[in-house]
Amino acid sequence: MEKDKKLGFARNIWLMGVVSFLNDLSSEIVFPLVPIFLVSVLGAPATILGLIEGLADAAANILMALSGFVSDKYQRRKPFIIAGYGLSTLSKLILASAFSWPTVLFARVINRLGKGARTTARDALIIESVDKSERGRAFGLHRMMDTFGAIAGPSLSIALLAALNFNYRLVFFWAFIPSAAAMVLLFFLKEHNKVAERRLAMRFQWQKTNMSYRLFLLVSFVFTIGSSSSAFLVLRAQNLGLSVGATISAYILLNTTNALLSLPAGILADRLGAKRVIFLGYILFAYIYMMLGLTNQASLIWILFPAYGVYLALTEGVSKAYISRLVPHEISASAFGVYQIATGLATFIASFVAGILWNTFSPQAPFIFGSILGITSSVLFFVLSRKIRIHPESLATTPHHSLNGK
Repeated sequence: MEKDKKLGFARNIWLMGVVSFLNDLSSEIVFPLVPIFLVSVLGAPATILGLIEGLADAAANILMALSGFVSDKYQRRKPFIIAGYGLSTLSKLILASAFSWPTVLFARVINRLGKGARTTARDALIIESVDKSERGRAFGLHRMMDTFGAIAGPSLSIALLAALNFNYRLVFFWAFIPSAAAMVLLFFLKEHNKVAERRLAMRFQWQKTNMSYRLFLLVSFVFTIGSSSSAFLVLRAQNLGLSVGATISAYILLNTTNALLSLPAGILADRLGAKRVIFLGYILFAYIYMMLGLTNQASLIWILFPAYGVYLALTEGVSKAYISRLVPHEISASAFGVYQIATGLATFIASFVAGILWNTFSPQAPFIFGSILGITSSVLFFVLSRKIRIHPESLATTPHHSLNGK
């Protein structure tokens, strides 16, 4: 754990925040354009978009698990973080050369493999850099910086599109630059020393996980099956009649809301309990998806997109902080990895099914399906919540009140 702090956060937390800002700036220049580029420029159907996003996310999450296992075994975080961001940087150059959807698929998979290689090790490094009582704040700050990049990225995307006469491939090439800058900063991260005896013994064991972790894994899997890639949000906005510029602007609003509320959501989870915050996020998701499925008014996008940003703030960073409190520290990266495998497989199903529902039935169908599963998982989480307990290792730092049930 780092003792040197600036503005209340350890050096590693700030470094990872800036790196995430730059990398997300790069990625979000690209991401909102990919579904439009696929459908409008390359002529691919929605089923191909679902296949690409599903395969990319599944590949990322499976690699998250593998990197988590190895990271825990050798207690090394930095090599995985550097390799992961390196792959994401390379993906921008591949996408800039895309003249068919298989090249887009390759670029997206490479990008998400990079995310898979770095995420669990990065999350474990964040945990190792702060006290247990500050994890919600740390993950909240990281999500906030990450999402500020997601605000700046689409804004630059609009400017670059106009400056480059809507040459999508040139925009993808310019996205490479901030990602490369992030790579330089990674070498200043501080790897934490571990006791040699513990390092040899650390390996993932399923029996070390408890019923609380397994129940939350089940709830997350069910919920994620209904949560298709946000690329379908972009397509839905286009389907309702928004222009490319307006669609990206709405996406910026989504990311802005997420950025502004990620840190407050993390603090709220530390004070009131992550269960309550996550449950609220699930309910909000179900409502947003139902409205996206039922509406025919493009104007509602300006309400539903920022509401989706609120949902992300309530669940993404908070869920990671919550999982870190359900398992022993020595298997934290692996526990994140198993979680990522489960949600990755569910995400593949979600995006692939969303593409089929969109083409076979209507653009509304994927969202109605997702809303139904959102309601189902909310009820499941509520019913099982009394059986989910915080691991005693986390309770040791918060003796002033009980966290059971939080």
